[in-house]
Amino acid sequence: MTISSSSPAPAIRQFDSAQSLLDFQGQPAIVSSAFTIDQATIDRFAQVTHDNQWIHVDPGRAAAESAYRSTIAHGFLVLSLLTQWQTSCIAYPGAAQVLNYGFDKVRFTAPVLSGSRVSASFALTHAEQIRPGDVRCAWSVTVAAEGATRPSMLAEWLIMVRYSDERPG
Repeated sequence: MTISSSSPAPAIRQFDSAQSLLDFQGQPAIVSSAFTIDQATIDRFAQVTHDNQWIHVDPGRAAAESAYRSTIAHGFLVLSLLTQWQTSCIAYPGAAQVLNYGFDKVRFTAPVLSGSRVSASFALTHAEQIRPGDVRCAWSVTVAAEGATRPSMLAEWLIMVRYSDERPG
């Protein structure tokens, strides 16, 4: 993966308490840094996951036979990069735990061509305090490649955030 330094990194939005998350519901999306998903990253992902379909790992064949005229990133590679994008623009200082709680929806709506610069936006659509200091968040995530006519991925990502200093002793 090639991290691009051509554009300035966005300011990191900090959520330092359960209340800060509850208050942020419905606000405009937070946009991550963009970086390039290159062929080397795609190849490493294919090796780890044993998904060596030619559309991902054979640039010559993809150029000749694919409608995209390029290799494309695996959908699961794009999904797995959400943590990278999120940490480039969102932080939870003071949280005792931040847990991936799963997804209510994931859709791969357009390919990510090898060499594309890609970023994600995160809109907090719902935050619910489960117990004092524990917040279940639903983030509406849109992943887009620069210059693409439509998003590459749409997801509703659930994250549990625990602030231990807010829990009763």
